[in-house]
Amino acid sequence: MKSLLVNDITLRDGEQAPGVNFFPEEKLRIAEQLVRLGVPIIEAGFPIASEDDVKGVQLVAEEFGDETIICAMCRAHQKDIQVAAEALRGAAKGRIQVVMGTSDIHLKHKFGMSRSEALDLSTKMVAYAKTFMQDVEFAAEDSTRSDLNYLMDVCQACVRAGARTIELPDTVGYATPVDYFEMVSAVVNCLPPEILVSTHCHDDLGLAVANTLAGVQAGAGQVEVTVNGIGERVGNAATEEVIMALKTREDIYHCDLGSIRTPEIVRTSSLVEELSKMTIAHNKAVVGRNAFLHESGIHQDGMIKSPQTYQVMNPQDVGRQGYQFLMGKLSGKHALEQRLRTLHLCDSEDTIREFSRYFKDHAAKKKFITDDDIVGLFERFSTG
Repeated sequence: MKSLLVNDITLRDGEQAPGVNFFPEEKLRIAEQLVRLGVPIIEAGFPIASEDDVKGVQLVAEEFGDETIICAMCRAHQKDIQVAAEALRGAAKGRIQVVMGTSDIHLKHKFGMSRSEALDLSTKMVAYAKTFMQDVEFAAEDSTRSDLNYLMDVCQACVRAGARTIELPDTVGYATPVDYFEMVSAVVNCLPPEILVSTHCHDDLGLAVANTLAGVQAGAGQVEVTVNGIGERVGNAATEEVIMALKTREDIYHCDLGSIRTPEIVRTSSLVEELSKMTIAHNKAVVGRNAFLHESGIHQDGMIKSPQTYQVMNPQDVGRQGYQFLMGKLSGKHALEQRLRTLHLCDSEDTIREFSRYFKDHAAKKKFITDDDIVGLFERFSTG
């Protein structure tokens, strides 16, 4: 079983979600919860962006930098690296991440550089970052639209310049799992075995989690993820989804997530939802309201007999109290019987059977059925 590091980038890439702004004190609150979750690496911000970002990174670095790796992102500019290094000064375990585009699209339209010029700049800035900090990560922006041979040349050169981690961002969510597997595999195989290769996937085509898992299978030793999947445009691979996929399908991925404490997942998700003001969809995997909620009678009956019939995760494993049944027109007799007994309304099999038909007729007229509704319906049925 191989060790896999989780680098939670909610405080940097997650904050780049449209309309999201984490104040420095809020970054500290989220970082504290991420430490409870057990993530070994926290990317705390992009210090050159603003004074608030500098302060946020400083607060997180000073509070948690002795126990957790605290990372700050920089462009391939000396000033970015200087500001990041200063913001990370309070962290015993600090990391500077240097980002530079490697696709011809980025080199032409964004940087106005040739491939050789970009490679030279990347290695120089990695070496410069190394003068401030031993732990340096190089991110090959838009790697999935880059020429593979050139990408490997840049990654190898940055490793020679001192990078310990190579990040391969699917910056615009363009890759498919097959694409991403092949690219990650090629880069892993061209680098020394002690160098960590990291995934970083965006969700523009809804493939961020699938691509991340493909990267893990290809040999990546680190995943970069955000809580609730927030981030640029439609977001990143979701922390909770990647962790639970790796845990649930350990038989496939064979990964040791070390200090990760999954019962902290829902609490972490709720805090980020609160501070980001980005409401989680009811059908959001792992942390959505419906993740452990059942209304269909067929499913409810199966769940009563054995939760394994319709669930692959235990709710307690992610911090929920248990499974729930939502009563409605699709609910079956067994689930209704269980609810009636729980509410101490009835335990007669004949009465329950008769009330079940009465209940379905009335439930079809409402969107949601509460316990109070059930009590009221049963009283009318009993006196009717």
